[in-house]
Amino acid sequence: MGIFTVVPLMIIPMAIYNVIAWSGSAFSTADAVRARMDTEFMSVTMASGADWVITPGHGLIMLSLVVLFFELLKSTGIGRAAVMNHAFSMVLFILCLVEFLMFEAFATSVFFLIMLMALMDVMAGFMVTIASARRDFNVAEGFAD
Repeated sequence: MGIFTVVPLMIIPMAIYNVIAWSGSAFSTADAVRARMDTEFMSVTMASGADWVITPGHGLIMLSLVVLFFELLKSTGIGRAAVMNHAFSMVLFILCLVEFLMFEAFATSVFFLIMLMALMDVMAGFMVTIASARRDFNVAEGFAD
C-alpha cells in the first residue's frame, strides 16, 4: 500500500492555497488574497489577437481540475487503501469547509471551487465503492443458486 494510494491528491491545491493565503500576514483578509490571486501571472496572445490573461487563481483551479481527474481514477480502486483514501478525502473536505467558514482569507471563489472539488472527490469515491460492492454482492448471490 503506497502513500500515493492512501493520501488524497487534492491536498496539493489546498496546500498551495494555504501558502498563498497565509504568506501575507498571520491573518490575511479575503481582499488581500483576492488581490494576490487576481494579479496577472502570464499572458498568451491568441490567434484572434486577443490576450488570454492567466492569474494564479486560474492556474490553481486548472491544477485542481487535473488533480481531481487523477483522484477520480484512484476512486475506482478497491481494498483497504481505497477505503482509507476515501476517509482521508472526507477529512480533507471537512478541513476545507472549516477554513472556508471560519477564516476570512478562505472566503474566495477560488477556494470555494477547490472545496467543491474536494466534495466531488468524496462523493465519487463513496459512490464508486458502493456500486462496486453492490455488483460484487450480486455476483456472489448468483453463485449461491
